[in-house]
Amino acid sequence: MKQYKVVIYQEGMLGSLLLGASKVDPVRFSEFLNKNAKEGWRVITMEKDIRRMLLLWSRESYLVVMEKDV
Repeated sequence: MKQYKVVIYQEGMLGSLLLGASKVDPVRFSEFLNKNAKEGWRVITMEKDIRRMLLLWSRESYLVVMEKDV
């Protein structure tokens, strides 16, 4: 049997407010993925999204679908 988890990974609002847009930090995103891999999660698919914040700013985010055997 499999268990699924969906996570929206995005950077904090501060970068968007100061810089006008915020991109995902690849080092922190790798740490996030590795932490979940240690818990047995495996990435099935990812979708990149640019999300609006407070109507004027935008930030990059990823919708990550993961699974693990239970």
